[in-house]
Amino acid sequence: MTENETPTTIKGWLSTSSFQEQVQAALPKQIGEERFIRAAITSVNLNPALAKCEPSSLLNACLELAQYGLMPDGRHAHIIPYGKKATLIIDYKGYVDLLHRSGRISKIHADVVCENDTFEYDRGEVVAHKIDFSKPRGDMYCCYAMVKTKDGVETATVLSKGEVDNVRAMSRGGDSPAWKNHYPEMAKKTALRRLTKMLSISPDVDAAIARDDEQFEFSQSKPAEPVFESTFIEDASKESSDEQ
Repeated sequence: MTENETPTTIKGWLSTSSFQEQVQAALPKQIGEERFIRAAITSVNLNPALAKCEPSSLLNACLELAQYGLMPDGRHAHIIPYGKKATLIIDYKGYVDLLHRSGRISKIHADVVCENDTFEYDRGEVVAHKIDFSKPRGDMYCCYAMVKTKDGVETATVLSKGEVDNVRAMSRGGDSPAWKNHYPEMAKKTALRRLTKMLSISPDVDAAIARDDEQFEFSQSKPAEPVFESTFIEDASKESSDEQ
C-alpha cells in the first residue's frame, strides 16, 4: 500500500500515520508508538478473527490501551472479537500494573482459595493462606485480594465462589472467553475490582473499572459509546482522496 492509498485491512489502518499520531499522543513517554503498533499487528496475526472485526472497534480498543499505558500483547490486556466488534479486556495483571504505577502501593496480592488450602480470614485481614503443592488443591470456594499501602495500611476483601458467579451471571460478558477459559484470573480480578472500588487508589484504575462496568466484561447493560471517536478513519480517507 502506498502512502496515498486508503487502507483496506485492519493491519493497513494500524500502519497509517493518522493512527500512529493518536497512539503517540495517548501513550506515556516510556512506551514508544512503534513498539505499540508492532504489538498490535502481532495480536492481529495471532488471532485472525480480529482482522474480520470492524476496523474502528479495533483501533478504538488499541487507543484505549494506549491511554492506560498497557501493551496489546496479551499479558496485561487482551483484544478479543465479540461478533464484529473488537473488545478490550484488561485482565488482573493489567490492574496490578496500574495500581503499582499509582506510587501508593507497596504490595498487591490476589488468589483463589481451594478446599485443601489452609485459609484464615479475620475481621478484614487475611491472616493465612497456605498451599500444599504436593497434593491436589481441590475445588475453589472463594477468592481474595489484598493491598498494602506505602504507609503500612493493609486492606483485604474476600468473595465466595457464589458471589463471583453472581457477578458473572449479571454481566453481559459472562459467556466471554475470559470467563470461560480463565475463570481463576477473572475471580481474582473480581476481588481486586471490589477492593479498589472501596479504596479509590488510582484514577487510572477507577477509569478501568468504570470502563469494565460500561463496556463489556462486567457490564449489565448495552455497551457505552467508544472512549475515542474513530474520526481518524474518515480523516485519513479524506486526506487520501484529496491527495490523489
